[in-house]
Amino acid sequence: MACLGRLSKREKSFVRWYCATLNPREAAVKAGFGEGAEEKGLELLRKPRISAEIKRELELEQETVKVKAVRGLMRAAFGSSADIVKLLCCEDVRLLSEEAIEGLDLFLISEIKRPRDGSMEIKLADRLKAMERLLSLDESAQPQAAPLYRALAEAAASAKLGGDDDGD
Repeated sequence: MACLGRLSKREKSFVRWYCATLNPREAAVKAGFGEGAEEKGLELLRKPRISAEIKRELELEQETVKVKAVRGLMRAAFGSSADIVKLLCCEDVRLLSEEAIEGLDLFLISEIKRPRDGSMEIKLADRLKAMERLLSLDESAQPQAAPLYRALAEAAASAKLGGDDDGD
């Protein structure tokens, strides 16, 4: 936030609108620059402190999306289906209040169909695919950690060998 603190109120607004739209003219208009908005937007993008703040904001946003995606995969893989069973067992879903429906955790539902016979068909997220995706994310992170693990294993092995020699 230190970089953002040096920006004027309109520049801060421009940064936020630019990150939302990726359009310099639109961001300048929304930030209140009005006349000559396209030129002003391009001029603002050339300012080092503004471009640095935009970069920081977009990186933060990217990390937030990654975290949300992983949490979503974890919910799909390990989440409870109790509320979905409650929904299925309900005699007449139309009698449920809006509050009651809002209170149900229906995250795992990928599709709902109501055939003409009045029954309800609910398709759930594929838990196995979610778990496989989580494992593939974990495996893609492992190569970065592999050199550290290898170095630790080698250090432990050499310490053990060194300890055996001293003890004999």
